[in-house]
Amino acid sequence: MKPVRVLSLLALACLAGALSADPVTGWLNWRGPLETGVSLEGGLPEDWKPQGKNHLWSYDIIGGGTPVIADGRLYAFGFYGEKGEDVEEALLCLDAVTGKKIWERRFSDYISDVVYNRYGVGSPTVDAETGNVYLQLSNGRCVGFTRDGEKLWEHSLMEELGRLTFPNGRTGAPAVDEHLVIFHCVTANWGRTGPARDRFYAFDKISGELVWYSTPGIRPVDSAFNMPVFGELDGQRVFYAGTGCGNVVCVNARTGEPVWRFQLSQGGVNANVLLYGKDKLIAIHGKENIEGSSKGRLVCLNIPTKYPGGDKPVVLGKDAEAWRNDDHVAFTSSPTLVGNRVYSTIATGSLLCTDADSGKTLWSEKLGPDQLHASPLAGDGKLYVPLMEGKFFILKPSDKGAEHLAEVEVGAVCLGQPSAWAGKIYLMTKGGLHCFGKKEGKYVGGMTSKAPEPGEVAQVQVVPAEFALSAGQSQEFRVYGLDKSGVRVKEMKEVTWETFIPPTAKVKAKVDAAFEGNTLKAGPDAKASAGAFKATANGMSATTRGRVIAGIGYSENFESTELSMKNPDGEAVNFPPLPWLGARIKWYVLEKDGSKVIANRLDNLLFQRTMNFFGGVDMKDYTVEADVMTDGNRRVLSTVGLVNQRYLISLVGNSQILEVSSNHERVKESVKFSIKPNTWYRLKTAVEGKADGSGVVRAKAWPREQAEPEAWTIEVPVRRLHPQGAPGIFAFSPQSQKRVYLDNLKVSPTK
Repeated sequence: MKPVRVLSLLALACLAGALSADPVTGWLNWRGPLETGVSLEGGLPEDWKPQGKNHLWSYDIIGGGTPVIADGRLYAFGFYGEKGEDVEEALLCLDAVTGKKIWERRFSDYISDVVYNRYGVGSPTVDAETGNVYLQLSNGRCVGFTRDGEKLWEHSLMEELGRLTFPNGRTGAPAVDEHLVIFHCVTANWGRTGPARDRFYAFDKISGELVWYSTPGIRPVDSAFNMPVFGELDGQRVFYAGTGCGNVVCVNARTGEPVWRFQLSQGGVNANVLLYGKDKLIAIHGKENIEGSSKGRLVCLNIPTKYPGGDKPVVLGKDAEAWRNDDHVAFTSSPTLVGNRVYSTIATGSLLCTDADSGKTLWSEKLGPDQLHASPLAGDGKLYVPLMEGKFFILKPSDKGAEHLAEVEVGAVCLGQPSAWAGKIYLMTKGGLHCFGKKEGKYVGGMTSKAPEPGEVAQVQVVPAEFALSAGQSQEFRVYGLDKSGVRVKEMKEVTWETFIPPTAKVKAKVDAAFEGNTLKAGPDAKASAGAFKATANGMSATTRGRVIAGIGYSENFESTELSMKNPDGEAVNFPPLPWLGARIKWYVLEKDGSKVIANRLDNLLFQRTMNFFGGVDMKDYTVEADVMTDGNRRVLSTVGLVNQRYLISLVGNSQILEVSSNHERVKESVKFSIKPNTWYRLKTAVEGKADGSGVVRAKAWPREQAEPEAWTIEVPVRRLHPQGAPGIFAFSPQSQKRVYLDNLKVSPTK
């Protein structure tokens, strides 16, 4: 994976400046300074009059997350526009006191499943050391900016790591710890990370290089988007989080090593966990419980106090539960911890208070008909509670109940947690961003962490941990010495490199590239390939892995693939090319109509819709074409297509159309096209950009045995063209019924 470096010199300057300056202060992540949804300030407002004096300002943007504040600057994630090309997500920077815009960066969605009303469900995070701002957009585009809005780096996780997208669009928030920024998502990458899993990816917060990746759970049944909560475990820096496989996990924050996991539910755990003391963890969910048919539970775990180590994470059993409370059904609303009281809003619209030591529900207060994602904020002896339906409460809790101080009709859906800064409360809704409280106030922050003093080098770490090169490109690597706690000690200078094939690897593959010093170079004629390398320094070793990916001039007809396997139906098959993202668990190479082709697998409902990339994210001005076919009959067919520069061009069998789309909520145009089952067609696409940022997406399709038509079948003008993007293939087999097939794939320069 090759990060997009935009301002590397500026980034280094920002880091150098931050090391000598005071730390950035404020509400830097959506859960606040204690990672519990609690403000340490006094003098927070007891009322909110949207038309009154304590309503300071509103800003017209739509969102479902939590604004964050750093040194008087507010950063928010939202979106603008109605359906169509006008829809853009945005990272917004405002003056936190006046609401005046300082800067804004907008982003167009591409080839995701996100539906219109689920954009902007997430939050940015600010680094206390540098003031830099990090965000994951709804389709997995991860970005880093300086406090002044200059881009540091960008990754398209969908095209680089096989991130899956979901209609709910939820992305949560990245977490910043020491020199890392950590993103949480579900990916189906390649090789041993090809199976879809809930994963964490840690990037260097300055360079954007991938430092580690972690797969702490099992096969997911849902997306998960909660933010890691950090702690110390026996001298090791760790974090805790829920996953899409229904687990609560513990992961080494410096190395990515999975430490332990506990199966909490049969569905995804999306609410943030609470660290209670040094040996307790409180988690909530709203899916089916592990035993019985009931849904939802609040659980307190006795967590390990000794770091176990070992090759596999420890699996905690039911005996790890300190207590459980079945009154709680909370799908994504995160609980708040004040002292030994847990406050949570549950699916039925009630606010519950629970004793954190015994698990006993002390009281329940009905506030509305239901609750989905919004979470309560606690501060100054009060609770600030938004409900999904658009009501907002200010409550004063006690052990006997909650006194109502204010009840406000916000007039729009609330999905985020409020945030607090300098006597003010901030709330993002689907109707706008609002600020109320004291115009003049002083922020009272939380705990600040000091960088640990490193010990002796006890292990090494290769950065980047994964790479992707096109022919003719190179990648520089650094090998860092870490102490026994994973603290970075120094960069190792004397390093030797060698090809590494894991003993358990099913495919003995090598990368078509070679090291010169610490630089890996792919020659101009390097073939698409994948594999790993081992770096050794001072007798200690670590590995990195990566791919040489397709570029312009790539072609594949699959004829050289030996069909040496049998699928469950007894067909002779083999895997598609290893460097293709996520393809090995979604496609087979097999014999069809006298030649070898690829066909999508129908043995996993999770992948009845699949998009797989095989080229570089920086590619542009190319034509991609292939022979395509769908199995089926007159009534039931599937969809097969190609991806070109972040546009999906597909033959939709059941609709009998040739369609061009980006996200269906953004760009979607089609023309009628007769598609017969079990008939080969040639599909060809090209994207042309213009100097003003507009462009046109072109496609043509015709029966394979006929001559190519001169005219394009469809031409779609686009006002804001995606300037680059990786080529890929696409299949959608509803209910996993009918296969699609592709052959004779070709990527060529657009004339």
